[in-house]
Amino acid sequence: MGLLSDIRLPEDVRALTPGQMPELAEEIRRFLVESVSRTGGHLGPNLGVVELTIALHRVFDSPRDAIVFDTGHQSYVHKLLTGRQDFSDLRKRGGISGYPSRAESEHDVVENSHASTALSWADGIAKANQVRGKDDHVVAVIGDGALTGGMAWEALNNIAESRDRKLVIVVNDNGRSYSPTIGGLANHLDTLRTTHGYEAFLGWATRTLHRSGAPGRFAWRWLHGLKKGLKDVVAPQGMFEDLGIKYIGPVDGHDTEALERALGRAKAFGRPVIVHAITEKGRGYKPAEEDIADRFHAVGVIHPETGLPVAQSRFGWTKVFADEIVRIGRRRPDVVAITAAMLHPVGLAPFQEEFPDRTFDVGIAEQHAVTSAAGMAYAGLHPVVAVYATFLNRAFDQVLMDVALHKAGVTFVLDRAGITGDDGASHNGMWDMAMLRIVPGLRLAAPRDEPTLREALRAAVDVDDAPTVVRYPKGAVGDDVPALESLDGVDVVGRFEAAAGRAGTPRRVLVVGVGSMAGCALETGEALAAHGVEATVVAPTWVLPVPENLVKLCGEHDLVVTVEDGVVDGGVGDMLAQRAGEQGIGTPQVHLGLPVAFLDHASRDHIVRAQRMTAADATRDALAALALL
Repeated sequence: MGLLSDIRLPEDVRALTPGQMPELAEEIRRFLVESVSRTGGHLGPNLGVVELTIALHRVFDSPRDAIVFDTGHQSYVHKLLTGRQDFSDLRKRGGISGYPSRAESEHDVVENSHASTALSWADGIAKANQVRGKDDHVVAVIGDGALTGGMAWEALNNIAESRDRKLVIVVNDNGRSYSPTIGGLANHLDTLRTTHGYEAFLGWATRTLHRSGAPGRFAWRWLHGLKKGLKDVVAPQGMFEDLGIKYIGPVDGHDTEALERALGRAKAFGRPVIVHAITEKGRGYKPAEEDIADRFHAVGVIHPETGLPVAQSRFGWTKVFADEIVRIGRRRPDVVAITAAMLHPVGLAPFQEEFPDRTFDVGIAEQHAVTSAAGMAYAGLHPVVAVYATFLNRAFDQVLMDVALHKAGVTFVLDRAGITGDDGASHNGMWDMAMLRIVPGLRLAAPRDEPTLREALRAAVDVDDAPTVVRYPKGAVGDDVPALESLDGVDVVGRFEAAAGRAGTPRRVLVVGVGSMAGCALETGEALAAHGVEATVVAPTWVLPVPENLVKLCGEHDLVVTVEDGVVDGGVGDMLAQRAGEQGIGTPQVHLGLPVAFLDHASRDHIVRAQRMTAADATRDALAALALL
């Protein structure tokens, strides 16, 4: 790897000459394409910040100077320059994380991969440095997409008052988040991108005055007037400077020397500064540069030469939603779609293509998305808010107080619910059912296959007096799990007679599979039957509130076993036990699910095994509860 192989710490980067920077950048890009194509990961964002990350480590002294990456998926280059060059198990159990990780390195500060948080972190660190009398700098790297989040502006409002704190904000402006950045801020940054000549012109004017020998006071008064006159015409950075934050830029984010000069000026200023760097997502990798759908934001295993997947993915849950919501949109002109900078990942691009005036991408602003949806519902529409399950956490107050309190008919579609695995703790969509169960009037569906997902979506948008939620996992849809019969909303998907062998009347077990765990529940029922236990397996689509017939079934069995891919404490199983107890049904229950813990990155299969959520685990626990082991 040439230069890269000799880098173990940031001081090794600083020891290189400016002339070696293009070679180092080229090596890093080659390494990223070769490595990430074998493992999967966030490729496009990291290719875009190569020179920027190099410059950061040449100007600032990490970890003494804290470098905070917003979202963190663009930290691969930072990892390479801080001694982590084994990417063979990227995002796999035992390998390095796809996000900053304190367990990996003292150079990593923030592990949370939710966007728009870095400025608040940086503000807090800078305030602590001041209180403790430390002279260190704090650097926050935030993308233009993350700047659309309201929390970023709350932080800027406070940072503007930090007159004597050493805080540098680097705006990594590539015009995109997952998709092109939208909104008024995007338009403002777009204007700034077109005014590269402002700083260059002032530099030329300053050098010209020096060479001319013009009288100092007259010359500088002239230059000051020129700058003031041109500011609003040529470089409308006033939005930032009016906040009291010095603005430097825009600067070419792929010119290491220009970046070092800009960052050096910011460092020397000693007060909050914004450095506006223009970068290109996917830089240096032709398939990513030519991609308009942002397929290279995050990739699976791909052919490095072409960027094409090594194995085509099976028909997925997101694709089913994408197809069904368009069908609903054709039937229901009042249905509108809202997302938070994730139009393509959540499957709303086909809806936007057919109904552009009924599709709203609000940027990375989940709170605004939810309350705006409440307003749309009040005005006669039925909004469908589609986000990743983990990101709805950020808008819980709005779900509770703006939607539920006002009995607004809003449907929330939660993609990647449950275990997502390789993205780590902040991306597992495991909190939703336990969190949403306390929202008055809310109804939540956990479909088990393609037909139940389609049915749940159609039913959800027909509710106009309460929030509805439809949640489904990441990845491919499994085989259909047809119902043998439906007991008022509770689908019986399996009945297993006890195998001969045990004396006496067989014990009866009710196995409840929530959503994608229906297959596991069926395997459990079959295994219990082989051990001489009679099993009824149900997979209710609508799990919150708990169906009355499900509570009734508890009283008809000797044991209840629930399996869910969410937090088990406070989850569906807990809710079922509570409702059964309220009706005087004392049937013992065994609940399998996820612990209240942050789970390290690993495959879904590994997490399921590690957390004892397999059919074998459920069978053992059931037999133990029945004293049959």
